Amino acid sequence: MSTVEQKAGGVAVEERPATSGSNNQVCKSCTLETETAERGTKRKLGADVSGLCKKPTTDAVAVASYSFKGYVAERQGEREEMQDAHVVLDTFLSPDTESQLCCSYYAVFDGHGGTRASKHAAEHLHRNLKERLPKDASRIEADIKKCFIDVFKKTDEEFLKLAKKNKPVWKDGSTAVAVLAINSTLYIANLGDSKAVLCRFDAAGKMAMPIPLTKDHNATLYDERKRIQKAGGKVIDGRVMGVLEVSRSIGDGPYKKHGVSCIPDIKRCQLTENDRYVLIACDGLWKAFDNRTAIEFINKVLNDPKIEKMAEKYEAACSRLASEAVRKLSADNVTVMLVHIANTR
Repeated sequence: MSTVEQKAGGVAVEERPATSGSNNQVCKSCTLETETAERGTKRKLGADVSGLCKKPTTDAVAVASYSFKGYVAERQGEREEMQDAHVVLDTFLSPDTESQLCCSYYAVFDGHGGTRASKHAAEHLHRNLKERLPKDASRIEADIKKCFIDVFKKTDEEFLKLAKKNKPVWKDGSTAVAVLAINSTLYIANLGDSKAVLCRFDAAGKMAMPIPLTKDHNATLYDERKRIQKAGGKVIDGRVMGVLEVSRSIGDGPYKKHGVSCIPDIKRCQLTENDRYVLIACDGLWKAFDNRTAIEFINKVLNDPKIEKMAEKYEAACSRLASEAVRKLSADNVTVMLVHIANTR
């Protein structure tokens, strides 16, 4: 398993092995939409996410008011190998680039059937995204959905071509959750059952609320099952063709003809001064925690008076949460990522 992390003081990336280490609140500043390649349509997913964000002005896009710092911990659990991969790029694009965007990028990929799909996604998705992002900052809002869809499709197609060239053919697949932070706005794209959750406090700063930023994709959901059946596939015992649990993924070549999709759900979330961090994790965590209990566990560590430095607090929160997930329930691989949000105004 490889990770991609930012080198200190620059935007170059370094690839190296990583060391091991719901009560959902409605978000009025987040909008969730699905776009399907088959129909070219988009629809809102339920009344719970009906609160639309105001589009940022040109000035808001040009001036960054938040900074981001990612921390990660992972555990192999009882699995024979670590099939998760992750990417931490605190500086994905800097304001001195042609696009004049201040961007950060964070992603978690949960592989199944091997490490190749998750590793490929970790190495290539952000590079494809960098190539595809609009050069004109004012076009981000209009183009981001199509941009994400194109990038996920390209990354999936590239992997499937590699898979077919090998004998025997690779059958690996991977979930994906990618968070692109552009100034004061988060754009989140996901496939499968890895999740992202925003921790937002109330106005008094006393009560933490978990804000879901992703939508699970599994074959038991009505819309997912309907798409699979329309493509000629079957859902048996809650799995695609009785085997694959997730209904959207990168890779999984044998199941693409049965309706498994690489088109992500995409959400936009406008940050507020009450937002503290984003938790991104594979399903190994969510087998042991729901959104609220995960946030409560993290906040307890962050408030530990014995840990003084902010970076050490977040490192400890990641490490302890991952270890607790393995201890409680999860024999699966566990990857926990925390993205600290700092208001720089």
